[in-house]
Amino acid sequence: MPRNAARFLISLCFCCAPAASATPFIPQDPAQVLERLPVRPTDPAMEGLRELRRQLAADPRRLDVAIDLADRYFRLAVRQGDPRYIGYAQSALTPWWGQPEPPTEVLVLRAGLKQYLHNFDAALADLTQALARDPGNLTAWSYRAVIYIVMARYEEARRDCRQLYSRDQGLIAAACEPTVDALTGNAATAYASLAEALRRNPAATPSQRLWVLTRLAEIAQRLGKLTEAEARYRSALKLGIDDQYLLTAYAEFLLDQRRPAEVVELLKDKTRNDVLLLRLALAEQSLALPAAQTHQAAIQARIDAARLRQDKLHLSDEAIFELVFRKNPREALRLARENWELGQREPSDARILLEAALAAGQPAGAAAVLEWLARNRHEDVILLRLAAELKALRDGKP
Repeated sequence: MPRNAARFLISLCFCCAPAASATPFIPQDPAQVLERLPVRPTDPAMEGLRELRRQLAADPRRLDVAIDLADRYFRLAVRQGDPRYIGYAQSALTPWWGQPEPPTEVLVLRAGLKQYLHNFDAALADLTQALARDPGNLTAWSYRAVIYIVMARYEEARRDCRQLYSRDQGLIAAACEPTVDALTGNAATAYASLAEALRRNPAATPSQRLWVLTRLAEIAQRLGKLTEAEARYRSALKLGIDDQYLLTAYAEFLLDQRRPAEVVELLKDKTRNDVLLLRLALAEQSLALPAAQTHQAAIQARIDAARLRQDKLHLSDEAIFELVFRKNPREALRLARENWELGQREPSDARILLEAALAAGQPAGAAAVLEWLARNRHEDVILLRLAAELKALRDGKP
């Protein structure tokens, strides 16, 4: 199954999943575990946040404290998939949030938060302003590259990747341009380049290694090299980092391989996260488990809450829900097209649009994705198969 995911380089420091629920679920068994919280109140990270909040409350215009606090919340949002932390981060930046020319540190962090909320154009404007002031800002180069990749503006992304690498030859900078190559007809070369970059950087941090291993797994998967893909996923998991992107990618790999029991084992304690809960429910439905209905109801409640907030962060996942659980391919196609038109144009977004168009019997509904595939010489074997089926349907071939 597809997912609305990649945060590219930003995934190292900042995916999104509304955690709101419109109606409470009351368990029949008082011993039933509903959720395991991602952090404990006594966690040192929480202690640090409390101290920063205390300092900022005493002086809301202390820029260094505001930046530190907002950045920590941003990292929590990415790691836990909880968008409430995005609101906390934005709140910390309140004195500067609406300024047209805030300090450069605010511009870069504000852009990251806007990107998370899919406000791509505003994020690009902030980053362009930041880079005009500080061309050596590596974070700004990487943030802008990821936005261009998400929006399928690959040549602009490639230019920013080269600017990043000219200033820093570390693992992530070295991985930037191969990630673009992997989406533009050079997946095998990109895989080799990423593997070599990983080999040449034995001192890379666990988070950096996880990011590259996950990209390697995804590229191998797109090329149909499933044994190799699984080996890379397992290497990433062995690092012991609780990363939403990795868990989502591996869960979808397992679902595609018709191994739903392994998905249940992988995600059974991850129901707080909407992205992971959806994959868990897909696996449970495949196995006809009683929990599937409970989790489907929870997902529907969260979708309803997101609509009340006019939140469009997870349109592709909502499209999956409509297609698989509600058996409503026309609505799934509408949501997937809206997601694409908003600028979210990663392979996972392409896949749900193709699947929905095929299920709805509307090949024209996926015309934009078919053109994207052809123009960029994309090599994902599943996307190419779906595209061929749509073309056959369009041309009236059996």
